[in-house]
Amino acid sequence: MPPCLTAFKAELNRAPEIHHEIEIAAADHNSQLTKPPGSLGRMEDLAIWYASWRGQLRPAVESPQVIVFAGNHGIASRGVSAFPPEVTAQMVKNFELGGAAINQLAKLSGAKLDVIALELDRPTQDFTEDAAMNEGELMSAIHAGWRAVDPKSDLLVVGEMGIGNTTSAAALCLALFGGCAQNWTGRGTGVDNEGLALKSDVVAAGVNRHKADIGDGMDALMRLGGREIAGMVGAIAAARMLRIPVILDGFICCAAAACLAQTVEGALDHTVAGHVSAETAHQSLLTKIGKVPLLSLDMRLGEGSGATLAIQILRGALACHSGMATFGEAGVHAG
Repeated sequence: MPPCLTAFKAELNRAPEIHHEIEIAAADHNSQLTKPPGSLGRMEDLAIWYASWRGQLRPAVESPQVIVFAGNHGIASRGVSAFPPEVTAQMVKNFELGGAAINQLAKLSGAKLDVIALELDRPTQDFTEDAAMNEGELMSAIHAGWRAVDPKSDLLVVGEMGIGNTTSAAALCLALFGGCAQNWTGRGTGVDNEGLALKSDVVAAGVNRHKADIGDGMDALMRLGGREIAGMVGAIAAARMLRIPVILDGFICCAAAACLAQTVEGALDHTVAGHVSAETAHQSLLTKIGKVPLLSLDMRLGEGSGATLAIQILRGALACHSGMATFGEAGVHAG
């Protein structure tokens, strides 16, 4: 893992690409399966994408990993959430005891679940007053995410828990993509109209304070992000180095991914979007990072829940790609 932010950015520029020969072979294999061309729709592209990153012609997902990162935000003191910061630690305990939605969905998918709490007793700075993190704090969180990825896993989902993190995600999107704060700011944990207006004002104030110092996604992450968002950045980047495909979760996870995308072109090629959430700006963010979601179920829980559910879609795509007979194997005339 690179020791500093400059080295981390350099490492991102050296990230491995897909196995192009497997991509060609997988596409050819798909064209010979006992079905009309294109009849499985996006599942065909999904299987070829996964095979190309894993370097296997007929792969299967056998060792998925879900990592939930938790962090606390100084910005929560501004009243931007319907819940107090203490809920972050309480929910981490719930994850550890197996009582959350992500526990059930990870178990259903056969995924290993890891929960990484990042200095919950030390929130980031209020980004309307100062940078959320300094470089050392940012790199510590990125390192934690990087180290959390199991090299033996063959699929990664990253999720988060952190009171105030939809505010941080909205600020990141505003800083990276422009527009107005109201369009990027949603209700998060369920704030009322007055709370939503306050939240939008906080997002705008934070971006206005730091915009002159933001040149790329990592700059934005340091000034406006959170430790759990940086942890997801580190994990997504580490997965790329290991050629482990990633399913992105909701608005906050995709804001983390956007920080990578706005730092190095192609940094998200090894990822797909698991779902589009009910959080107001998630669809706009998916469009900005060039991802089409696999599911649309009006979920907005976070925790990696929507992406973990989407593991089943990927498994279905690979079951067909790897298990179906070709016309030749089945003795069926293709026409």
